Amino acid sequence: MTKLRPMSSLDHLVLATPDLAATVKEVGRLTGTQPVPGGVHQGLGTRNFLLGLGDGAYLEIIGPDREQPDPGRPRPFGIDNLVDARLVTWAVRVEDIDDAVAASRESGYDPGEPWDMTRTTADGRTLNWRLTLDREGRHRGPVPFLIDWGLTPHPADELPVVPLVGLEAVHPHPERVGPHIDAIGAKLPMKAGNRGALAATLFGESGLVVLI
Repeated sequence: MTKLRPMSSLDHLVLATPDLAATVKEVGRLTGTQPVPGGVHQGLGTRNFLLGLGDGAYLEIIGPDREQPDPGRPRPFGIDNLVDARLVTWAVRVEDIDDAVAASRESGYDPGEPWDMTRTTADGRTLNWRLTLDREGRHRGPVPFLIDWGLTPHPADELPVVPLVGLEAVHPHPERVGPHIDAIGAKLPMKAGNRGALAATLFGESGLVVLI
């Protein structure tokens, strides 16, 4: 029997950077709103800053945490190889990630096996969640990963907000990846182009800001 796909919604966008402090400062300058410290991903060698996007979503700015020892493995999202900040992927939130994965597989796309993650917030709290992101942090172009926060309070609840007014993608073969996005119950406007990219448009204090 085919499973109904659990409802999904935009959870967060991931802006990866090789220089966290510089990118946080630049996003604050462009939007007129300063991102706030998120927390530390112990063992991964990263930390993040967050900015609300409205409707329960947020922007994650993630980069190297120089206060941690070298993780002995590549940092997620290709951070070690980045020259500039880049909007690398996005996540959709589901309430039952196991059901969401099963439904997606029945629709023809395997988003991966869910696994547990945690981080310590700037004020010492521990957040726990499950997600389908590759364990090496590799992303799948415009196809989002799934995330389930369970009983953990959602990070967007306490963030300053710069409204997200648009999210779209460019991909060399949108006809190939479009069905994968549909299979997990998400929607993303997409057009053909030589180089794949995500583009988010925010409404900052001085007008529209595009992050790519």
